[in-house]
Amino acid sequence: MALLRPFSILVVFILHSAIGGTSPLNEQHIISDIDSTTSNAGYKVRKELWDAEIIPTVIDDFIPPLLLNARWPHHHTHASLGNTLKPSKLDSAPSITLEGYNQALNNWKEGMTYVITLTDPDAPSRDDPKWSEFCHWIAVGVSVSSHNRIGVDFHHDDDSEIMEYKPPSPPERTGKHRYVLLAFAPANGTTEKLHLSKPSGRKHWGYDVDGDGKKRERETKGVREWAAENGLVPVGESSHLKHAREDADMW
Repeated sequence: MALLRPFSILVVFILHSAIGGTSPLNEQHIISDIDSTTSNAGYKVRKELWDAEIIPTVIDDFIPPLLLNARWPHHHTHASLGNTLKPSKLDSAPSITLEGYNQALNNWKEGMTYVITLTDPDAPSRDDPKWSEFCHWIAVGVSVSSHNRIGVDFHHDDDSEIMEYKPPSPPERTGKHRYVLLAFAPANGTTEKLHLSKPSGRKHWGYDVDGDGKKRERETKGVREWAAENGLVPVGESSHLKHAREDADMW
């Protein structure tokens, strides 16, 4: 049996400054009254995303004022900024909490539906991403606010999962994989039930892609295209990097 090696997880939360629609970075300096400490932390996390090439490979440029917390309670495992986790601990879908400060939560409505996705832009490997992106999970949950936190209630059943959770399991000898966990919200801010499309397949998120996938900018399709088609904007992110070692790294 092949051994499953750990990979690190970079956890951040990306807030779209205007839920009513998308806008370029120079027009979306988050929220003017956001706490300066939170804003500075957001710039640091944004740099990590650029360094990992998650921006702009998987998502467009954002500055995060909020945090996304992902936990696998059955294994007493949680994601932190760049920590290393074993795939064997991630065999079930995580619980999700969104944490914000000051006026950041004013952008969110009680009962708004959040969409959580897990995607792999390095399938089957980063050097040969011919299946990129690979869809591992699409789930919907309803927000429940408490102080400076937003809990996302998932039942993990047929009604909440658009695409069933497929645990990360990078093939042997394929190098580092960036498993990217994203949270989305409806661009129009509605609290009505969302009618989301289900990808026809996991490879390329079901999209037809020409070529061998090596030139990502032309031949890779995934969560960004799917979210846009379903009227969603990104509000949270965490990326997982596979490492060929067993010690846990926090970064």
